Amino acid sequence: MSNLEQLEKLNQLLEEQNLMKKEILTVDEASQYLGISKSNLYKKTSAQRIPHYKPEGKIIYFKRSELDEWMLRNRQSTIQEITDKAANLIINKKGGLSC
Repeated sequence: MSNLEQLEKLNQLLEEQNLMKKEILTVDEASQYLGISKSNLYKKTSAQRIPHYKPEGKIIYFKRSELDEWMLRNRQSTIQEITDKAANLIINKKGGLSC
């Protein structure tokens, strides 16, 4: 790896570290943080599918903690969690029946 490549990698790591410290992100920063294109991000804001702010009515900002919550929505349960829940429902149903 050349010195230039090492410097570019170091610069990228510093930018990522600074991004993780910021609470309010621009469109560029939010798209980088989410790993999606700016175009895709603009589509999501236009459709009101992602939380965002427009303090002056034009420039868009994002709150990093809200982006985290947005990314973690619609959690998919594991097979073990589904099995455990089904077993608990069966046990509770049997316990609630009186003979």
